[in-house]
Amino acid sequence: MTSIDPSYYLKNQPRSTPSGELGKEEFLKILMAQIQNQDPLDPMDDREFIAQMTTFSQLEQMLNMNTSISKLVDNQMMSPVIQYSHLIGKEVQYYALDDETGKIIEPKELATSTVVAISEREGYAVIELENDQKIYTDEILRINEPSVD
Repeated sequence: MTSIDPSYYLKNQPRSTPSGELGKEEFLKILMAQIQNQDPLDPMDDREFIAQMTTFSQLEQMLNMNTSISKLVDNQMMSPVIQYSHLIGKEVQYYALDDETGKIIEPKELATSTVVAISEREGYAVIELENDQKIYTDEILRINEPSVD
């Protein structure tokens, strides 16, 4: 008597998880199967076929829109260094900071300096100034073209 290799048992076969989504390819396969297997004596109604093709077209347009929106979101999530690089060479005004504590000096005094570089710290843009100060973008009160002396 021969034995059956246990690797052939269904319980030992890898299983894929079925997707609950009907994609473009699946929809097209169902539509083609429906057309091929229709009763030749009672063909599919034209209106029903047109409605299904319209549904297919809408599905394709939604998939294209999803791709476009994903690209837009990816573009919006660019590096803060690139996002704020246009500030290099600009003159910014901010509240003066204490060199030791990094806190705003009270009473509040305005300071002005030119942006020389942009860096990133923990996902936030850091503005590096000509006067060796480093501030975050939300500390900027005003942006000007550099004054000509």
